[in-house]
Amino acid sequence: MADAILEHSRLTYPNEACGLLAGDAEGLRMVYCLTNADDSPIRYTVEPTEHFGALQHAERHGWELVGAFHSHVRGPAVPSPVDVAEAAEPEWLWLVAGPVDGDTEVRAYRIADGEATERELKLV
Repeated sequence: MADAILEHSRLTYPNEACGLLAGDAEGLRMVYCLTNADDSPIRYTVEPTEHFGALQHAERHGWELVGAFHSHVRGPAVPSPVDVAEAAEPEWLWLVAGPVDGDTEVRAYRIADGEATERELKLV
């Protein structure tokens, strides 16, 4: 799944990549690499029709949407102030890949009450 996020980030460069994460009680099950409707190197919005399609696919498999990911073109894999302010789902896992134009890493966060807390991410 990390490879899919990193490849999607490279393919959408120089714009930010984005997508959604589906999972169940066992953990993450699917990464949905989706279109950035903003077509921007500094912000992202998951394309709404694709968001709905990912939700339908997840539900058909007994999963739920449990998070989102996006890339930072030049910045580190840390949520920006805008990322923190716009994180609407406090129970979600938020993954950030960055910097795409350097040694890219993927890091995980919970974002709630205006604060991002890093979580351990086991990549297999």
